[in-house]
Amino acid sequence: MLDPALLRNQTAALAERLATRGFTLDTATLEALESERKEIQKRTQELQNLRNTHSKEIGRLMGAAARHAAAGEHGQAEASKARAEQLKAEVAGFGDELKASEARLDEIRARIEAIALAIPNLPAEDVPAGPDESANVEIHRWGQPRQFDFQVRDHVDLGVPHGWLDAETAAKMSGARFTVLRGQLARLHRALAQFMLDLHTGEHGYEETNVPVIVSAEALVGTGQLPRFEEDLFATRLGEHRRYLIPTSEVPLTNVVREEIVEAERLPLRMTAHSMCFRSEAGSGGRDVRGMIRQHQFEKVELVSIVRPEESEAEHERMTRCAEVVLERLGLPYRRVLLCTGDMGFSARKTYDLEVWLPSQDTYREISSCSNCGDFQARRMQARWRNPATGKPELVHTLNGSGVAVGRALIAVMENYQNADGSITVPEVLRPYMGGAERIA
Repeated sequence: MLDPALLRNQTAALAERLATRGFTLDTATLEALESERKEIQKRTQELQNLRNTHSKEIGRLMGAAARHAAAGEHGQAEASKARAEQLKAEVAGFGDELKASEARLDEIRARIEAIALAIPNLPAEDVPAGPDESANVEIHRWGQPRQFDFQVRDHVDLGVPHGWLDAETAAKMSGARFTVLRGQLARLHRALAQFMLDLHTGEHGYEETNVPVIVSAEALVGTGQLPRFEEDLFATRLGEHRRYLIPTSEVPLTNVVREEIVEAERLPLRMTAHSMCFRSEAGSGGRDVRGMIRQHQFEKVELVSIVRPEESEAEHERMTRCAEVVLERLGLPYRRVLLCTGDMGFSARKTYDLEVWLPSQDTYREISSCSNCGDFQARRMQARWRNPATGKPELVHTLNGSGVAVGRALIAVMENYQNADGSITVPEVLRPYMGGAERIA
């Protein structure tokens, strides 16, 4: 959520910056609501102050009446009572107006909050402006794509003949966009996740964390998936309680600091988790229906950092580098891309995508997205840290990134390490997790 002061005082400038993200801010509605809010809030406060003043005076008069009566001063006692009754009548007279003003004020605040929750984060100053991925900027590349002397197969043609990859059986149980993995390919998938966790915890300083895959709506509001992207989520219901399957473990990891004040010496907090993730892919249409590129259920090793505001830019570079090391250790060619304003995720102020080379498609495909969200999520979650310089709580900055998507890493390994006979060479760093096997066939 953006700073409310921006919504109140810089509406036009805010709308201009949001337009670079393809978001149209209804400034007329927002300004009308804010104008009405100020007017009603002023009147409500006047009535509340009047009620409080009258209540204190009524209490004083009733106390005086009791003292006068005890002293036998009945005339003065009756006068105090009469004045108290008069004030009570005045309170009753404006009571209905006060209730109506308070109700309307709550309604206006709720409407403003609903608008605010639907507004994406503002892009950082160094993010290139553009409507879509065509305006993204390549930062660098690593590795040379392998030159094959045989016909390259995609991951489906490599996996299906051996029975390793089975979408038909999965479809019987769950429908489209699910896959059953078997045998050595299932083990290779597990090996990738274990390798990533060991790398991030052993060398990169992240704390391994096991998190729930079912969360509340409040948790998803905190990280920005709700209310705007509900159609992309899978939901559960137990009685009257609605819960959601996580689209990424960014959600529970970031919500670890929800409604917390973190002491300065604990920062930065760096957490990693390997988890199932679930997405309806509501907007994907017919894209990537073949194989495992775009699934309803998939696995990721996620990276989340909670940092001081002045450290978030450096942490963003660090996090992205941690994800790059995964691909370099696996020997997978990739490129880093800075996303433009129109291609960033809702909560991000700046995002780097890592795209891995897929020989079958003769192109790079996203395998990791690392984003700096600034204080956008923290404001929604009320996640703060205590600044030792002031002693006061301030909003933290949150960052998240894939370190990396396990299924897409599996696809990349299969395709880049394929052999003419259909076998797959196991990358050297994964062999300890594969019982020493050098290839699967």
